[in-house]
Amino acid sequence: MPLTRRTFSSLAGTAALGLALTGSGGGTCAYAAHTAPTGPAPGPPGADGKRHTIGFDRHSLLVDGKRLVVWSGEMHPFRLPSPSLWRDVLQKMRAHGYNAVSIYVSWNYHSPAPGHYDFTGVRDLDLFLRMAAETGLYVILRPGPYINAEVDGGGFPGWLTVTEGTARTAHPTYLRHVDEWLTEVNRIAARHQYTDGSGTILLYQIENEYDAHVAEPTGRAYMAHLYRKVRRDGIDVPLFHNDKGRNGYWTPGSFDTGGEKGGWLYGFDGYPSPSQLPPDWGHFGSGGLKGGATASPWTPGFVPEFGGGWFDPWGGVWFKGKGYAESRRTRDAAYERRFYLTNLANGITLHNVYMTFGGTSWGWLPAPVVYTSYDYGAAFDEARNPTAKLVPMHQLGHLLQYVPDFARLDRAADVEAAGLKVYHLTNPDTGAHVHVLRNDTDATVTSSLPAAGTDLPVTVPARDARLLATRLSLGRRTLRYSTAQPMLALTVGRQDIAVLTGRPGEATRTVLECSGRPTVTVLEGNASHTYDDDDGALRVDARLGGLTRVLVTGGGVDVPLLLLLADDNTSLRLWPRRTPSGPVLVYGPALLRTASPSGAAVRLTGDTVGAADVEVWAPRGIRDVTWNGRALATRATASGSLRAARRLPGVGKVTLPALHGGWRRRVENPESAPGFDDSRWRRAVRTSSFSTTPVPAGQPVLFADDYGFHYGDVWYRGHFRDARGAKSVSLAYSTGTQGLLMAWLDGKPLGTHRMPVPDNSTIRQGSWADTAVFAVPAKLRTAGAHVLSVLVRRMQHDQDGKALDTHKVARGLTAVSFKGASPRVGWRIQGEAAPDPVRGPLNNGGLYGERKGWHLPGHPDRGWEAVVLPRADRRQGVTWYRTSFALAVPAGIDASIGLVLDDDPARAYRVQIFLNGWNMGQYVNDVGPQHTFVLPNGILRTRGTNTLALAVLADGTTASGPGDVRLTLLGAAAGGVPVSPVV
Repeated sequence: MPLTRRTFSSLAGTAALGLALTGSGGGTCAYAAHTAPTGPAPGPPGADGKRHTIGFDRHSLLVDGKRLVVWSGEMHPFRLPSPSLWRDVLQKMRAHGYNAVSIYVSWNYHSPAPGHYDFTGVRDLDLFLRMAAETGLYVILRPGPYINAEVDGGGFPGWLTVTEGTARTAHPTYLRHVDEWLTEVNRIAARHQYTDGSGTILLYQIENEYDAHVAEPTGRAYMAHLYRKVRRDGIDVPLFHNDKGRNGYWTPGSFDTGGEKGGWLYGFDGYPSPSQLPPDWGHFGSGGLKGGATASPWTPGFVPEFGGGWFDPWGGVWFKGKGYAESRRTRDAAYERRFYLTNLANGITLHNVYMTFGGTSWGWLPAPVVYTSYDYGAAFDEARNPTAKLVPMHQLGHLLQYVPDFARLDRAADVEAAGLKVYHLTNPDTGAHVHVLRNDTDATVTSSLPAAGTDLPVTVPARDARLLATRLSLGRRTLRYSTAQPMLALTVGRQDIAVLTGRPGEATRTVLECSGRPTVTVLEGNASHTYDDDDGALRVDARLGGLTRVLVTGGGVDVPLLLLLADDNTSLRLWPRRTPSGPVLVYGPALLRTASPSGAAVRLTGDTVGAADVEVWAPRGIRDVTWNGRALATRATASGSLRAARRLPGVGKVTLPALHGGWRRRVENPESAPGFDDSRWRRAVRTSSFSTTPVPAGQPVLFADDYGFHYGDVWYRGHFRDARGAKSVSLAYSTGTQGLLMAWLDGKPLGTHRMPVPDNSTIRQGSWADTAVFAVPAKLRTAGAHVLSVLVRRMQHDQDGKALDTHKVARGLTAVSFKGASPRVGWRIQGEAAPDPVRGPLNNGGLYGERKGWHLPGHPDRGWEAVVLPRADRRQGVTWYRTSFALAVPAGIDASIGLVLDDDPARAYRVQIFLNGWNMGQYVNDVGPQHTFVLPNGILRTRGTNTLALAVLADGTTASGPGDVRLTLLGAAAGGVPVSPVV
């Protein structure tokens, strides 16, 4: 049955009948039935100019007919506004075992106004996709239109809040804007698809967690529209939707594609708590789901988002004020083994960890529920540093890439091990068996597992898990069993190499099948060995510590096997890499970025932290090694490697300047003064709105979005005559979590009202609307002209998870009334100026200093008051502080630097942090929990002068800072990537 290049059979019944459909062209997506050729997984992808097929069956993806297990990590380019550092994170991900990166593309980040789209500078999607291809990573592209992701409006642009029609439905106005957005994204994406060799986009998501209107015609029409639009834009890789939990929503055949056929995968997300049992999801799961054993039994198990941590709300509510360190502690390496191995045991072969690098919700990017840091407790922290959570990711990622047996596993006969949950699977093509053993108790369990004709002694620490394999091919030899976990098997040069891993100090037993007595040499480490002539088994017993090396030759096989047994920390220093000349394995440095054989040399780039050895197993003919461009003197070892004669140097010292002196100060909010000229402000005269917030009867629309002000602070000035009898004024307003309002009457402060700190019951509440009531001073209750000035700190728009237009909930003032009087008030409103052409629409709000450029590096501040920190000012309103500092980080050092703000937590104030004009986040002194703000290189000049501006917003009830303001070194490595200034 021939198919065109842009078609793809998604009929489950076809697979059920065992019919294989293949495409007519090299770029065709192909649906395969029950079986597929076995053999090595596809090598690292690239923009190779060749046509490729992307198909699937119930077990896995099939790329060019070969099984591919997708081990992906989520990162968001928009949360790292320094394109040079995208390459750094991508290289780290690939080095640590990931073969794919998943990214959201946030509509609001690229579109300041209807019809205006910007994909340049820090928003250069084309550049990111090129980098991913150059790094050798597949891309899972997720351009919405709705993404959630704890970003403002769930990714919807601010201007969409004032448009007609319900978003995330088939309303024609909404679809018109969606089509415009997708046209812009797809114009770029179509140039980077793996099917035609132009890039490495492997999968493409339409919509996200769309669990509303599932049973309604409008929902089905909406999904069908998105599908057809994307296909007609030339996207021919498999498409999918990410179900919010395993509900069986939007499975193949659930909506009409209108003849635009193509590959459609069912995917669902999961964010289980560390306190719950890992759920049995996937093909072998249970629970009353639509479609039988799984919601989509003829597509592979796919989790587009599985918790790699969790986000933290204002006040650190979920992590008891400890921030993301607590998230990382509770969702640690043991959590990952326990939950991710359960996923693999349940047939999940497309696995994306959200987040793998969280980054920073800088500027006005964050949704109201989260603060600036989006570290997420991820495997790479916000400062791009590796964490202990990388151990299982590194081991499992390389296992899935280098041991193809895991791409097709069926449930095998149940086996038991006392005290443990056991999953037993087998690959029917290779005969390999896999056991996942999970300990759900709070104590270490030692038990025995009946496998490979014996009882294997197994120990699993409390609330942890491990994977054991039997009958696994290790090159030309077969592993009968091992109590250590396999990590990789590859052939380098003239020998096979196998790596097995486990916890430090663990006693392991590894048994290899040999048809004759082999020669065994323990080259390094604590190991012993015996051979049973009757059983044909070589037994190696080793206690893990560092790298144990055992060389096995002979025994009926003419190729040596180098058995490497590594504890967890040591496994993180083993770096396999596929190259056009053959596999390379590097041991020693903190990171291997690239490995490129050329002639008789292999050129390595990477990072060191401390002094490190470097050792290389390379293809035949390699005699020379370079490291970051420098030739290394090497010697051959008994392990078949080349080892550098001298250790690589560690990172040098990084000295940071103090920030005590050089500060200048200037107060603002002249808008509060009665004589301020607001004649150019917009008049609030609208009487109707598309907001979901009702317009009060008899009052004008005061919602900031309706006047084109979508981000950050907004000012109101209400002019009226005759305040006689006015006892109080009530200001209804809506801001989102942690927003506030402050008011002045005729220049006199009336006070500040702020939204409460969220708790467990209100954290997802959303709108956060309230009414501030201020007494009118008796001396102001006069006839004549009066001005009521109001500043509202908005904390951005709600997300729209249930497709109820909650992103359209009003922001800013919503209603104003007086007690004892009814003056007629004429309102004017002012928010952010035109979007910064470099930094984008999310960088600036409507403070006076922002509108006048006080945050920019070149602003003349010599006339400002010279001050020193800490400060103890007491006034209602905004005060700015500026200073400059010079850095001289030595060349060749990647230093990640942060800004720390500390003060007495009783002081009620907040700070917007501007570095070289970039809004790097918001600090709320009396709420927290964030005190350290990452300053990304590129925006930060690590070898040059930087301008730091702090906009302090205080309510006047307490002394306000800033207090202690200092730079801190968050991490450093010798190496890194070249960083271009972000201008």
